[in-house]
Amino acid sequence: MPLIDAKPDAVAKVYAASLYDLADKAGGREQVESTLGQLEDVLELARQDARFSEFLASRVLSASSRERSLKKILEGRADDLVTRFLLVLNDKGRLGHLPAIVAAMDALVQERMGRVEVDVYTPGAIDTEQLTTIKERLGAKLGKDVIVHPYTDPSMIGGIRLRIGDQLIDASVATRLRRMRDQFAGQGLAQLKARTSRMIEDE
Repeated sequence: MPLIDAKPDAVAKVYAASLYDLADKAGGREQVESTLGQLEDVLELARQDARFSEFLASRVLSASSRERSLKKILEGRADDLVTRFLLVLNDKGRLGHLPAIVAAMDALVQERMGRVEVDVYTPGAIDTEQLTTIKERLGAKLGKDVIVHPYTDPSMIGGIRLRIGDQLIDASVATRLRRMRDQFAGQGLAQLKARTSRMIEDE
């Protein structure tokens, strides 16, 4: 069974907090970001290589066999801290939990460093100036250093859609039109009820 992306749970948050503290003590902010980046690279490799993903998540493979292979794979490619952390996860049978742990680590880094990542969806590609404007406005509103990830969604008529963590802010034209339609429908029904009530009262 391959690795499956998952939201952070209590276990993932505990591991992420421990790793953050270890990285911070080892080299401060730079080491924290480097550690997170290396773990994200491991996950990206697992997404691209089904065999590697199976290798990490397999419950059939013994921890000792996987440990030897992990050391060879990570040698020269990952810091000692990252290697030791992955070996601990392997020993505890938690490597399959890696996506949730990395997600928890990412959230922790953003929180403690005053950053927030925002996915920006528009019907077509937007230029650097527009992206900078969006970033500055969001930064002023949220009071954080905003990291913007632009995406295009051809199904959108116009406008913009933002995703900040689990929160979706939809200012697309389609959504606004739907809200207007619902509003008019609701008002029309209310007016019809009021008119009917008046007619009954007049009788």
